[in-house]
Amino acid sequence: MNRELVWEGCANVRDLGGIPLEQGGETRYGVVVRADNVRYLSDTGWRALAEHGVTRIVDLRLPVELTADPPRDIGVEVVHVSLMGDEDPNFHDHIEEHSGPESYWTWVYVWALENRRESIGRALAAIADADGVVLFHCAGGKDRTGIIAALTLRAAGASIDEIVRDYHLSSGRLSASTRAWLEAAEDAQEQARRELLIGTPPEAMRRALEHLDRELGGVEAYLRAAGLSDEQLGRLRSRLAA
Repeated sequence: MNRELVWEGCANVRDLGGIPLEQGGETRYGVVVRADNVRYLSDTGWRALAEHGVTRIVDLRLPVELTADPPRDIGVEVVHVSLMGDEDPNFHDHIEEHSGPESYWTWVYVWALENRRESIGRALAAIADADGVVLFHCAGGKDRTGIIAALTLRAAGASIDEIVRDYHLSSGRLSASTRAWLEAAEDAQEQARRELLIGTPPEAMRRALEHLDRELGGVEAYLRAAGLSDEQLGRLRSRLAA
């Protein structure tokens, strides 16, 4: 099967199947999908989502982001879990404090792991408790979605190397709105800042996951502290690991 899913209207959709596991074997296809903002799928794209069997969508965006959604009766259960809380944490105001994209995105991901544990736990519980195929997404499908994908894969037994490889697949997959935002930069300095913001530096995710193992007790301890029961952890693990 192909991990890459071409759904018209989205630019960054893939099945989490086919990823090698540390204990042997690989993750199962057709049970978990990661994506950018599915609200911009065309009718053809929505049919592709339905044909993939998606029965629950976990939307990780901020409440303010939801207000821009085009009206549509999608016919799929949607669970909203704003990964960053109710307000924008204004990460962009801190860019100048960092030497480059690796430093900046490492800080963002570690901050999220340490400060948004409850929201992360609710998102992972929504995946664990879903019936059928579950899809989770944010706006671009790389950062909030990347964190949830990383923890889901880590819980299933994927190595950090494999998770980083999956994360980096988002590199360069720009939606039309993101491309327009880049092109609208008023000068070269602003364009460089925006290019940093859309980056997917592999070492940032690696360092965040190493921080999880070293400072936060590893994925199982972390998710238990985030509110998942042993039963939910088992369902999360078995959803991807045969």
